[in-house]
Amino acid sequence: MNKPHRPLAIIQTGLPPDFVAARHGSFSDMICCAADLCRDEISVIPVHEGAVLDAPSAYRAAVITGSPAMVTDLTDWSERTAAWIRNAARQGLPMLGICYGHQLMAHALGGKVGYNPRGREVGTQTVELLDEIAAQALAEGLPAQFPAHLIHQQSVLELPPGAKVLARSAHDAHQIVQYQDQVLSTQYHPEFSTEIMRTYLAHYALALAKEGFDVDSLQAGLQTTPHARQLLLSFLDRHSGTELRAQISA
Repeated sequence: MNKPHRPLAIIQTGLPPDFVAARHGSFSDMICCAADLCRDEISVIPVHEGAVLDAPSAYRAAVITGSPAMVTDLTDWSERTAAWIRNAARQGLPMLGICYGHQLMAHALGGKVGYNPRGREVGTQTVELLDEIAAQALAEGLPAQFPAHLIHQQSVLELPPGAKVLARSAHDAHQIVQYQDQVLSTQYHPEFSTEIMRTYLAHYALALAKEGFDVDSLQAGLQTTPHARQLLLSFLDRHSGTELRAQISA
């Protein structure tokens, strides 16, 4: 007897600003585009709109998206999702958290999240792997340093018990965190293209300038981020069973 089909869950925790979404779609759209996912193989669950997740056993793996929300607001939908993450981790479901998903996963598993005392991290920044084991755990062939796209104000300030940091940036000590063998999260956005990051910078230009950022320099400093994207592709290759293109342009 065939086993029932189990989709990849994309747990959508919010939507990009309208200006960004009009050009690039939702966070789940960005993930699907970045990884060339077959839409028939995924289930998008907009938990920020009150959608209810099935039991972890209903999914082959889960990706938890970014969001404009703040984990420290402790909204009902976010706390319900945190409880689901704890249960899913106990059951060994492969999970990848991205940005808000990264922070929510750390919060759910016993870490501390809050506003980064250094302020916002934005633009294309350098991520540094902490050792060779980190590269092997994430994806073969990753360089010791690589560029990645970021935009966030809150960060993981303290790790949950037993968690391990695999990568950092000059601004944030916890860029990639591993909680279990197949449960990890990243503060940066592996699904962002250069054009997505460019659109974000244009949308927030005035606000960023008020915070003291040189937006023109941030725009000029944008780079393609194929190694950052590799984290997402490696996770899907290992755990989702979804076929991906051999090469995806950044």
